[in-house]
Amino acid sequence: MVLAGEVFAFAGMVILISASGVMSPGPLFAANISYGLKQGVRAGIKMAYGHTIVELPLIILLGAGILSLESFPQYRVVIVVLGALGLFAFAGIQIRTMFNQKQKSVLDLKHGAFLAGILFTGLNPFFLIWWFTIGLKLISDSLTLWSFAGIGVLFAFHIWMDFVWLGAIAFLASKSKNLLTNRNYRILIIVLSGVLVYFGITFLMEGFQPQSTISI
Repeated sequence: MVLAGEVFAFAGMVILISASGVMSPGPLFAANISYGLKQGVRAGIKMAYGHTIVELPLIILLGAGILSLESFPQYRVVIVVLGALGLFAFAGIQIRTMFNQKQKSVLDLKHGAFLAGILFTGLNPFFLIWWFTIGLKLISDSLTLWSFAGIGVLFAFHIWMDFVWLGAIAFLASKSKNLLTNRNYRILIIVLSGVLVYFGITFLMEGFQPQSTISI
């Protein structure tokens, strides 16, 4: 039987360790600001749902032992290439749409933030390697305490942080838009697109380094 002290200790560990991934700047964070400027807190919640669609199955597969670093040795190369291409495309579409307001794009779709949450989670090697390394220790501890039900406990202690963080950032982004002129708004979008391009280049450089360690 798991004691209450062990539950609180595990919850504290999950929250503190998860913060290193949840609150770190990355492509999901930058895209969340972009959508938050347009849709407010709803964009952050939608993006968190998209993130969950990828994260929960990944945790379950890792907990079941189906996935491991050895099961797909070339996964890093595939993910970094697809991830980089996705970031470059998103940044290009974002800038093009900004200068052509009449043009509709995937960014303007009702579920655009949700789809972006899936894309920038599933094709983010930083995220995947975090779960294959740091996150795997949390999964192992949860299995030790509660067997396979521990996966649900771990996920419950972790996922709320994604919703709160992404929702809060999107909300703040929407409020800041009222303080921006049209010119400054365009500059901000360009800067955010530049950040996405930077992460795309970083993905490629880190991913093709032998024995490299990518930290989120």
